[in-house]
Amino acid sequence: MVIAPLSLRKDYWQDFEITDDDLEFLYNFLLEVEKPQTNQELVEALVEERIRVEKQSLEKQREAGGSVYYPKNHYEVGQTLKFPNLDWQTGKIVSVRAGNNPELPPFEVMEVEVENGDRRIFAAGIENHPLNEPVTLDSSDPLLDRAYIREHFGENLVAVLTEVLQDSEDLVRIAWRWFPRALLVDINVGHLNLAEAILDMIGGGPLPTHDLMEQIDLPGDVDANLNEFSLNLALQEDKRFDEVGPAGKILWYLHRLEPEPVRETPVFLRHHPLPEYDPHEYKDLLDVFGSQIIDELEPDLNPAPAGSVNEATLSLIYPHWRAGTLPLAGKLVKLFPTAYESPRIQVTLVDGNSGEKFSSWVVRPFKYIYGLRDWYLSQGLIAGSLVHIQRGKNPGEVIIKADKKRSSKEWVRTAMIGSDGGVVFTMLRHTSSAAIDERMGIVVSNLETLDEIWEHGSKQHSNLSQTIKLILREMAKLSPQRHVHAQEIYAGLNVLRRCPPGPILAVLLQSPWAKHLGNLYFRLEATSGGDTA
Repeated sequence: MVIAPLSLRKDYWQDFEITDDDLEFLYNFLLEVEKPQTNQELVEALVEERIRVEKQSLEKQREAGGSVYYPKNHYEVGQTLKFPNLDWQTGKIVSVRAGNNPELPPFEVMEVEVENGDRRIFAAGIENHPLNEPVTLDSSDPLLDRAYIREHFGENLVAVLTEVLQDSEDLVRIAWRWFPRALLVDINVGHLNLAEAILDMIGGGPLPTHDLMEQIDLPGDVDANLNEFSLNLALQEDKRFDEVGPAGKILWYLHRLEPEPVRETPVFLRHHPLPEYDPHEYKDLLDVFGSQIIDELEPDLNPAPAGSVNEATLSLIYPHWRAGTLPLAGKLVKLFPTAYESPRIQVTLVDGNSGEKFSSWVVRPFKYIYGLRDWYLSQGLIAGSLVHIQRGKNPGEVIIKADKKRSSKEWVRTAMIGSDGGVVFTMLRHTSSAAIDERMGIVVSNLETLDEIWEHGSKQHSNLSQTIKLILREMAKLSPQRHVHAQEIYAGLNVLRRCPPGPILAVLLQSPWAKHLGNLYFRLEATSGGDTA
């Protein structure tokens, strides 16, 4: 019979809960290090402390020889023991009698009722027995190894700790770093007004905190890190300021001087209420809709693992081309910098062909990247042009490039918009200097008229089914077979109103006037039935 060494229960870290003792330890830890700590750093410290405490507890358990069963000892009825060979279950002795085995020296037999209700028989008074060896601490237990705990339970431990710390009144957080509120430096309204004036002078920002500190008179006898954290917290709690840095970097901007499309969704990206539909029902069709179709209004049913994406290519739809934006969805989510808390992040885009750099904004609440309108025009892009995005070489940078080619005249689908919002599609020759997705390419002949329709919200196109039918009818005129691909309908519809692919497929597949020919091609069917909203 072998006794397992002392170790933690198997679900110890999996079912981990934060106790009051843990919070007290973390508070004292922050007081001791005098430096704001991230969630991960706090978890590391807490895990190390828990290991120390649990090892100490196990050692006490091992040393409590009087309560641990050893066959060499003698025991009495009513005595309670711990049994190492039964995973340290507790048992109470209910009877003791003399043993009867001529091959052994005199010994006793105990009947023990263990905590699960079973009755077991144990020997006592036997000097030579393997169970008489003292129980040792399992030095190889992975549940006492910090590296193992970090790898297998780290993410869950951070989530558990974060949830508890968010309710703490004694700790404050900025950029997911925590510090005791009692130790903060007093940042008054004068300091904040001066910070506003500094940012105002440079057009709003962005500026890192230490640049602001150089021009603000903060206490000189206080640790610089504490001054910086205190100023960051004060700026964060003042609505005049917006923290716009990517994860790991804090940058400040004046909220009122941010571009309007960063604070409010551009009209071209707003949408009418969409019909309810189950995206999983159309998942197979959406998967073949086109890998270059990335739409922020479409749920991501195939999320890419973190760190697995280095580049992506997408076809621009008219609303993003007109607004100067990119969708923050699909693979692009993995390529653009994120932030711990900031809803808006200023990033640098690098033209992959020229190396030119320009600023843009990741607007997380509305799921788009803003600031590309001038670049689109400089590259000669249109709705349907292909744009390549790559992971940047430096933090906070993303590489973007157009598929440039020798300028030439090409036949491109052209949308002619009437003042009443009506649309006619025709094929006209346009000068092109960048690659275009043939199914998505559209040139709008009169932007000003279309802009007015978007600005005033055309009621004519509020009925999704009727508008899709209109697009199908008009585009069918351009095909000898009068067949239209769903991607062509998606591109055409988004000239008039914002809509992702899923609802379009749902309408096409459920409407009697649309016949699916396979491979996402549709034909308009003559029907006497009315349209549905």
